[in-house]
Amino acid sequence: METAATPPKELGHAAKRFRPGHQKTRKMQFMTTTKHVKSVSGITVRLAGDSGDGMQLLGTQLTNTSALAGNDVATFPDFPAEIRAPRGTRAGVSGFQVQFAKEEIFTPGDTLDALVVMNPAALVTNVQDLRKGGILIANEDGFTEKDFKLAKVEANPLEATVINDSYRLIKVPMTQLTRAAVSEHGLSPKIADRCKNFFAMGLVYWLFGRSLDPTLRFIDNKFGKKPDVAAANVAALRAGWAFGETTEAFGESYQVEAAELTPGTYRNIMGNQALAWGLVAASKLSGKELFYGTYPITPASDILHELTKHKNFGVRTFQAEDEISAMCATIGAAFGGTMAVTASSGPGIALKAEAMGLGMMLELPMVVVNVQRGGPSTGLPTKTEQSDLLQAMFGRNGESPIPVIAPQSPADCFNTAIEAWRIATECMIPVMLLSDGYIANGSEPWKIPTLDALPKIEIQHPVDAEDGELFLPYLRDENLGRPWAIPGTEGLMHRVGGLEKEHQTGNVSYDPANHQLMTETRAAKVAKIAERIPEQDVFGETSGDLLVVSWGGTYGACLTAVRRCQQAGHRVSHAHLRYLNPLPRNLGQLLKSFDRVLVPELNMGQLRMLLRAEFLVDCIGYNKVQGKPFAVSELIQQIESQLPSPVAV
Repeated sequence: METAATPPKELGHAAKRFRPGHQKTRKMQFMTTTKHVKSVSGITVRLAGDSGDGMQLLGTQLTNTSALAGNDVATFPDFPAEIRAPRGTRAGVSGFQVQFAKEEIFTPGDTLDALVVMNPAALVTNVQDLRKGGILIANEDGFTEKDFKLAKVEANPLEATVINDSYRLIKVPMTQLTRAAVSEHGLSPKIADRCKNFFAMGLVYWLFGRSLDPTLRFIDNKFGKKPDVAAANVAALRAGWAFGETTEAFGESYQVEAAELTPGTYRNIMGNQALAWGLVAASKLSGKELFYGTYPITPASDILHELTKHKNFGVRTFQAEDEISAMCATIGAAFGGTMAVTASSGPGIALKAEAMGLGMMLELPMVVVNVQRGGPSTGLPTKTEQSDLLQAMFGRNGESPIPVIAPQSPADCFNTAIEAWRIATECMIPVMLLSDGYIANGSEPWKIPTLDALPKIEIQHPVDAEDGELFLPYLRDENLGRPWAIPGTEGLMHRVGGLEKEHQTGNVSYDPANHQLMTETRAAKVAKIAERIPEQDVFGETSGDLLVVSWGGTYGACLTAVRRCQQAGHRVSHAHLRYLNPLPRNLGQLLKSFDRVLVPELNMGQLRMLLRAEFLVDCIGYNKVQGKPFAVSELIQQIESQLPSPVAV
């Protein structure tokens, strides 16, 4: 039987097999302390420090280790918006939140059980999310007069009465202890201080019963060519563990048992990584080489980084000089017969808009990924938002409809990428895939599918035209898609361009009736997709007092809030939309089956506007644009405010 310390080698360090009867793991052999070990159902931890303190690395290792322990995990990394924000300032704080639990979870958690901070800026910007009585671990060496000035605090916040009375404050001289732990390895003070995140990691691992083995393997793989650095990081990691083991400050540690997940092979995966893998899978399922043309932009750049690792699967990546060039290169790749994909975020999608209209006019298959971030303009580059829905729907000149779909979670990006390419090839049209920063940078366990479980994508190309037979490039099939004629195929010569096409022949046409026909046909092609996508499903009853409608990254928070309200006896249900254009064919009737409809969105009401216009249902909006995801508690409060008051007897 495989244990948390021995993952399948072919899946990397973040994989584990779950089998019936294997949900509970033996107690870790390293739990030798005589202190009390408390069993809990789940823990939410946030690690916060300067952008150079290695908090993202610490969080990633804690996530992978928790996945190996069999826990369900959900994460929320939070990056500084400034590329090089001044050290020690509030603008430079980098955070990583992870929830690991023995039950199925859908969010990285609302309130924190533990907060680890490396300096005053990290403390003052994050402590409000720590629950009363929660554990606050602070690197007291990072709390100097200079640090107070950089964080714009007048005095040491660790001495504040409100901090000491509200939380279990544990001050640890991490910098000094790390220097002592790595002193024998001959590192400079600057390099030695960089090891303090591994000291913090070891302390957190002890506190929550995590195994050191996965991180020891990571250190060996990452720093194997720098033995002094590797040895120092190992020493710091073990020193952090030893501090937790020997200090009297904690009194107890915590253990979270393995989750009861569906049997199968799992690995921890981030949204952008899952999306990249889904694109590669789609290319193989359709027998097409993948071309990815892009220009770097936060938070979509990691898709490019991931795809460059998979050239062995026939992936070709192209980093253009700007967004317009990237979009036009993608159109050229689609014309040439490859699987053509591009990605950006809101500002870049605005630049791609004209060429996207050209791709729609040419009726060529391609996938346009928009990993949404806070706007407008440059806005909040590293914060999440879902305010590009109307841009995706209408952000091109003229009557230019395209299909729009959205994943609901990091792991779901894999399936959504495949579905986007399937629709694109069936309809010969660009498809917009709307991800967001919360999904892209978050992670969760992903059950690795078997190859035969993935749907094949059948593409039929026209064969050589017979002598004397006229090739009709805009002759349509049952899906209203036109033929995908590969350049160089004898007898399939045809005209392409941005001018209006004559029905069937594709010749340039200024005829008014033809323009009307082609405009209606292109719109009908998108609308007809509703016949081939699943009807909208519902979590709960198909009628009742309230229906909560969500899309994109709000799935987990909305589902969790609805589940808790149902457990409290409320007649509330949840419908999460993957297909945004066209909408599912049964959605209108579903909306009208409830007394009220609540639409929570991380924008000012864009889906609500579309639902009202399409179905004449007076939807109620709950909107937030703070660069933060919804908390489950605030959604529960909003749901309860929309439910009918009990009748007095």
